[in-house]
Order: sequence, then structure tokens, then C-alpha cells
Amino acid sequence: MKALVYKGNRTIALEEKPRPSLLSPTDAIVRVTLSTICSSDIHILHGAVPRAVPGVTLGHEFVGVVEEIGPSVKKFSPGDRVAVNVETFCGECFYCRRGYVNNCTDPDGGWALGCRIDGGQAEYARIPYADQGLAKIPDAVSDEAALFTGDLLSTGYWASDLAEIKKGDTIAVIGAGPAGLCTMLCARRYEPECIIAIDRSLERLTFAKEHHMADVTYCPQDISALEAQIRSLTSGRGADAVLEAAGGSDTFEMAWRIARPNAVVVLVAMYEKAQILPLPEMYGKNLTWKSGGVDACHLDDILTLIEEGRLDATPLLTHKCRLSEIQDAYQVFEAQADGVLKYAVYPD
Repeated sequence: MKALVYKGNRTIALEEKPRPSLLSPTDAIVRVTLSTICSSDIHILHGAVPRAVPGVTLGHEFVGVVEEIGPSVKKFSPGDRVAVNVETFCGECFYCRRGYVNNCTDPDGGWALGCRIDGGQAEYARIPYADQGLAKIPDAVSDEAALFTGDLLSTGYWASDLAEIKKGDTIAVIGAGPAGLCTMLCARRYEPECIIAIDRSLERLTFAKEHHMADVTYCPQDISALEAQIRSLTSGRGADAVLEAAGGSDTFEMAWRIARPNAVVVLVAMYEKAQILPLPEMYGKNLTWKSGGVDACHLDDILTLIEEGRLDATPLLTHKCRLSEIQDAYQVFEAQADGVLKYAVYPD
């Protein structure tokens, strides 16, 4: 089968690999019908994910059809259309029982697909702990609508939960890329009065406004000016919650600066460099900090919201290609060229 392989040293290659087989009674084999490229894949290429294994098939955000199941798989049958969870988790350990599935203690637990074990930028993928790692796609939901369930929408769902958003709040989302946009979509569940989108791309801010993901947008020249703008909007207080989904050189500082006292700051982004927490400057703001990675254990709830028409991330699919064209797509995606937000990668 065709598979996109991470070779190390900022190199990827489309190669022929054996079709995966069942290795455990809890495994399933999924035929990939649609996948995409994630910013986390780019972090792997940059060497910013030390656990990533050279030789691994990339891709952790995909949907497909179950082809085979192990004898211990109870929830799925061959022929089921499924969304795949970004995380592998056993469902039984200390962390899984509490919903902290990102920290599953299984050797393959947490973010494994497309990082430590072969992922879904391929024709087929093996899914460990399939009863936890898959979710059935309702008949009325297309592959395109379900594509982001296991990662981007799970991230937005989890992050907006962590932010403790209340009806009538003003929240700020830093970063209007795919993760930030999905965070805005999921934050709407809590009926905030105002969602502020912050980004340096006017194109992405326009997208967020046109698709009703954000109510107010700012393209900041500097943090002090942005802080003043947000205070002016909130009677001098600052944002009730800040969700940082950009991971830029100054967005960590931006997040705590624009938050009001006693606000919640959620770090959604994956940083490639260490950040500094300037405690003396922050003293007295009494901020609550929460950080990733995502605990992706609400796929069924997300698919229900999609089926009901309450969650629609399909506008993010700005580009499409075939699996055989994915290396060119990586170049466009990494450069953020041609207005790209997300690719829909179809089988050949």
C-alpha cells in the first residue's frame, strides 16, 4: 500500500509498505477514505516532537471503513464507517478512568498514531484499542464533515471545556488557524457574548468573521495596543477566558496580558520552544493556567453535534488532493500558501 513516511531530518517520502495486520485482539484495520495534514505533522518534520519515530507513517486525523477486527473488539464490525481518535488509550488505567486519556499508561498510549506507530496518511491503518479509538459516523454525516472529529474538533471541544466559559462571557482565541477556528466553533456551545479572534493574518481573520466563528477580530501590531483594545471592549477588565492556539514567539505573553484578573488561560498550542512564566509581573492577576494535550474522549458527542447541524467545520477544507500528491500538499500547507487552512486527502 502507499504510505507517507517520516524519514527524519525534515524529510518525508511516499513509499510502498505492507498492508497492516492485526497485532492484538483489541485491534482493528481501517481502510482510509479521507485524511488530512495537521500542524502537528509539521512539528514532527521540524524535529519538535522528540518521541516521533523515523520510519513511521504520518497522519493522525482521518476517517475510514472498518475492514477487520480482532476477537476482543465489541463495538464495531467490518463495514462500519468510523472516525479515528488522535489518541490511543486502553480505557482501564488510572488516567483513562478519569477521562485523562492523553496520559494513558499503555506503552502506545496518548498520541501514538502517526508519531510512534503507523498512522493514516496511507491506504490502511491499524487502530489499537479499537473500541476506544474509533467512533461510528452517522449515516447522515459525510466523511468531510466527520474528518476533524478525532483531533481538531476534539481539541476545540476539550479546550472550551477547560476554559470554564459562561453564558455572556467575552473570550479571546489567539490564532485563527485550524485549531483556533475549531476552538471558536466549540466555544459557541456555551453562548459567550463575544468571541474575539486574534491573528496576524487578515485573510484568516476575515474567514473567521465571514463564517460566524468570531464576533470581533484583531490583527495586533503589538501586545500593549491589543491589551488596550480588549480592555476597552470589556469595561477595562480584559477577556474572561483566553485560549492560546497559535504557539507563536509572543503569544504566550499575549495570552496572560489580555486576560482579566481571575481569568482562565488555556494553552491549546504546541510550542516548539520553551516559554518563560514571568511570575513577578503576573502577581496579583490570580490566573488559572490549563494546558494540553487534548483528552480526546468525546468523539460520539462531537459526531452528534455534527449530525444535528450544530457543529460544522467543513469550511476549513480549502484544498484537496490525492494521496499520491500529498508531498506537494505538505509544501503548500507548511508555507501557509494559497490561502490554505486544511487539505482533504483522498485515496488514489
